[in-house]
Amino acid sequence: MNMVGIDRTELAQLIRVEGLVQGVGFRPTVWHLAQRLGLRGTVCNDGSGVLLHVCGPSDAVEQFVCALRDEAPPLARIERIRRAHAQTLPADAGFVIQPSRPGAVRTAIAPDAASCPACVAEVFDPAARRYRHPFANCAHCGPRLSIVRGIPYDRSSTSMRAFVMCPSCRSEYEDPADRRFHAQPIACPQCGPQAQLALADGAIIAPSRLGALDAPDAVRMLLLRGDIVAIKGLGGFQLACDAVNAETVARLRRNKHRDHKPFALMARDLDQMRRYCIVTDEEEKLLCSPAAPIVVLARRSDAPTNTVPLAQGVAPGLRTLGFMLPNTALHHLILQAMTHPIVLTSGNRCGEPQQIDNQQALQQLGAIADVFLLHDRDITRRVDDSVLRMVAGHSRVLRRARGMAPLALQMPPGFGGEPPVLALGGELKNSFCLLQGGRAVVSHHIGDLQDAPTFADFQQSVRDYLQLFEHKPAILAVDRHPNYLSGTFGRAWHENPGDNDGLDLIEIGHHHAHIAACLAENGMPLDTPAVIGVALDGLGYGANGELWGGEFLHAGYDQCRRLATFKPVALIGGAQAMREPWRNTYAHLVAAIGWERLAQEHGALHLVRRLAVKPRALLDGMLRGGVNSPLASSCGRLFDAVAAACGICFDRAAYEGQAAMEFEALADEQALAREHDSNAYRFAISHLPDTDLPFLDPLPMWRALLDALAHDTPTPLIAARFHKGLAIAISAMVHKLSADAGPAYALRTVALSGGVFQNRILLEQVTQRLQAGGFDVLSHRQVPANDGGLSLGQAAIAAARALARSGTMDDGAARSATGSAACV
Repeated sequence: MNMVGIDRTELAQLIRVEGLVQGVGFRPTVWHLAQRLGLRGTVCNDGSGVLLHVCGPSDAVEQFVCALRDEAPPLARIERIRRAHAQTLPADAGFVIQPSRPGAVRTAIAPDAASCPACVAEVFDPAARRYRHPFANCAHCGPRLSIVRGIPYDRSSTSMRAFVMCPSCRSEYEDPADRRFHAQPIACPQCGPQAQLALADGAIIAPSRLGALDAPDAVRMLLLRGDIVAIKGLGGFQLACDAVNAETVARLRRNKHRDHKPFALMARDLDQMRRYCIVTDEEEKLLCSPAAPIVVLARRSDAPTNTVPLAQGVAPGLRTLGFMLPNTALHHLILQAMTHPIVLTSGNRCGEPQQIDNQQALQQLGAIADVFLLHDRDITRRVDDSVLRMVAGHSRVLRRARGMAPLALQMPPGFGGEPPVLALGGELKNSFCLLQGGRAVVSHHIGDLQDAPTFADFQQSVRDYLQLFEHKPAILAVDRHPNYLSGTFGRAWHENPGDNDGLDLIEIGHHHAHIAACLAENGMPLDTPAVIGVALDGLGYGANGELWGGEFLHAGYDQCRRLATFKPVALIGGAQAMREPWRNTYAHLVAAIGWERLAQEHGALHLVRRLAVKPRALLDGMLRGGVNSPLASSCGRLFDAVAAACGICFDRAAYEGQAAMEFEALADEQALAREHDSNAYRFAISHLPDTDLPFLDPLPMWRALLDALAHDTPTPLIAARFHKGLAIAISAMVHKLSADAGPAYALRTVALSGGVFQNRILLEQVTQRLQAGGFDVLSHRQVPANDGGLSLGQAAIAAARALARSGTMDDGAARSATGSAACV
């Protein structure tokens, strides 16, 4: 008998592979490698990943282990490989793929993946068994998160359990040499889900009545004749219409009550997309990746001859378009013969969650869509489309959902021993985060919790993820804002004796969480010295109930102290100021100059005349008495104020950030690149009288802007000079804070976070200027800079505090984590 340690030509090992290794074709890859290298043994899935027992010549085993990483399937993501000696197997043992084993859940669940080229080719091959099958998939593509009910990821734990495989599919499923080996959603036209057309009352429409080959072909014909079609996609229903039909696009906006927010587009292929947008090599890689996200692209100003123009209502006021490629066989079939793009937006009523159930979709979307494309495969959880944009040479996630969630993020060095954390995120663009064992699972995009159905979906999704990952939190992390519904949910859970069971609740400052998220996704170790954090957004709860939104912080994972801010200005009408930008313009001008002086010096300006007819007596009374006019250091509201001053969204913003986005879109790129900095609209650095805290004072900027308006300076030039001036001011404040701290603190790393940094111009300008000044600049790539990334930062802070209390951190990290917590 050959024993390990005696016969050194033989090596037997147990190999544990952790990470995203289930549902991605990993076991058949292992089987192929073992066959090639002449190894014997077993491989199986369990709750921790993939477990292998491998035996054979020692050099072959070593080659095998190296090949596990080098030749992993395209969707796999290996986090760790662990090895241990094992019993030698008989010489005739062969290599066997074993059934999955139960166990504690510590493995990742794969995101939904776009159709691979091999499956797409089959769908359009008349000789293939899956010709025109809308649900073709294999181990390298297809639904995962949107159909899984539990792990290990097997067919019995998915919504495909309802479909019994035919003998042909069963043969493919059980053949390790087939790319559909253990592809859990495997199906064909004989045994899989079926698509059908229906009206809102549920009446079925036969495609032959329309002269169509099948349901997808009928959808194409309906779109071309001007209908709005609700399509049951991978993670929920989508509303589709012809993107060049202005009347239909306008009707979709009316029916959905979505006035101006841009619609996403789907193009048949890259060539079609390039007729409307510039697509760089990096953007092409994103579009063609397994995630197949929406990518925000620059519009072409020189469309090729005979290009049918898109309806103006697709993305009003913007110089970008959000495009994606077909991500399922169903979408490929619909788009195959389309000569121009289609609008493809979430299948919901404005502000509500995306529909996933057939009957509810018929009821809720019946007043929006003319026809429905349904199928009978259940969607276990709604997953919207991910959105990315290339900025400053890197892809930036604006919304993390289909194709990306729930990929686990590996936490930086120093994490790993923390108790299980559940961080519940913010109020808008919500996501939540499960952190344990140094791995953070950030949920798919949930949405704005102010809408009751979305809040209900949030609560269900939290319960769903806890069950799916068998995560029992010891710590709940919530935003410090007393009225955020995510926090209300967390506090109610903590206060319920039946649910508490030793559960700790930690309240975390909004902007501190933004910076911590940026540190975590950039791999900054737990004991990293505090950095300068610049957190710019619309609004968040600060110290002592103050409203913040333009903050310079001295922040680590637990340490946080406010160093400087933007000038606090009143939000006249509170939340109403977020919907009516002119209120911010009025508040800023009154705070900077005063109405009487403004009217005296600039009374002839159209802007001042427009403000003069507003109910100023009421507004001034609110300002004097502090009635529903809280002070806020909001950078987002500053953008609103400046945009409205230039006539953009003056009376009303139809969606969050509209004024700022349209203002950014107008900026003169030539002026940004070539004008001297002296032409930029400057800010001053002053000090708040009560605290002597430095702040960016916009008074010089307002004087320059008013002068520009008086001289009829083109709005694109004003926009460019404002963006550049703000970037110069932010950079100047960072330099000042670094110099004031002195060389002992070595504040030479800057973390940029908050929704305002999704502004391409501002992020690029600030990054370039800080890097030129010798600073290391961290910014977001894997999670959104907006509140969609907030939960990751909350989880990191909660974990850091827990590790500091437990004494499992080294002395330096513990001192950092228990340092100043003045910034809440």
